[in-house]
Order: sequence, then structure tokens, then C-alpha cells
Amino acid sequence: MPEHLDISLRVNGEEVRERVEARKTLVDFLRDDLGLTGSHIGCEHGVCGACTVLVDGAVVRGCLTLAVQCDGAQVETIEGVSDSGAIADLQEAFRLRNALQCGFCTPGMLIGAHALIGGGKVPSRDAIREHLSGNYCRCTGYHAIVDAIESVARSRAGKRA
Repeated sequence: MPEHLDISLRVNGEEVRERVEARKTLVDFLRDDLGLTGSHIGCEHGVCGACTVLVDGAVVRGCLTLAVQCDGAQVETIEGVSDSGAIADLQEAFRLRNALQCGFCTPGMLIGAHALIGGGKVPSRDAIREHLSGNYCRCTGYHAIVDAIESVARSRAGKRA
């Protein structure tokens, strides 16, 4: 395998063309090469969820995905969904319910929640917990996080009705 490869992808709606090390992870590429530091590096084994991003709409662990695997893909980071306003209601709900403490897990939690309740879904509390089971939070105990996500899902569904 070559040491470096050229990739082309869309990150938060912007076309990106870069030459990257063949073994560079997506989260390292986003942080080091593009300066998008909202996705955090925690365990580097895909267990904690701090590096969660969306690739072609699917929730992925940036530490387990190579940047070269995203050639031709659409990548959304916490910066992209935050700047677009797509998660403003989730961010506010997390703040109001104290669903964040140190904030290290929060970007991954928000990306996961965004994917879960997108399209007007109103999941059960158990489904919310299951969906976020790969995102570790050592501060909140998850109750406030589930409350925040549930409230936003219900609010969004009520606005559609």
C-alpha cells in the first residue's frame, strides 16, 4: 500500500482535496489537517464515542475509520451540524437540563442524537439509551441526556403535527 494517498471528500458541505497518510484515522485527519477539533480523541479503540461523526449520514467512530476510506464521501462533524443550526434545539436542551458537565463526550452525544431523531423520529427512552450506548459519559449518568433528547424529539414531532 502506498504511504500517502490523494482523497477528495465533502466535509460539512465543503469540498476537500488532500494528500494523507494511508493509515491516518478520520478523526486525526479532521483535527490535525482540517482544524476541526470538535470530535475528540478518547480511547482510540471505538469504545467511548468521543470521535463520533457522520459519514454519508451514518454514525461512525472517527478513530476506527481511515481518512482514505472516506474518499468520495460526505462527512459531517459537530462543527458542521452546529454551524448550520441543525442541532440548536438539542444544544439548548442539553444546556437547560444540565446534560453536559465536562463536555468531552458532548459532541459525540449530539451527533448521535441528531442522527437518531432526524426525520421526525420519536424514539422511546430505551431506544435513546441503546442508540447512545457506545458514547460514554463519566459525569452525567445519562438521565439528563436522555431527557434532553426525548424532549427535543417530542417537540419536533409536535411542530410537524
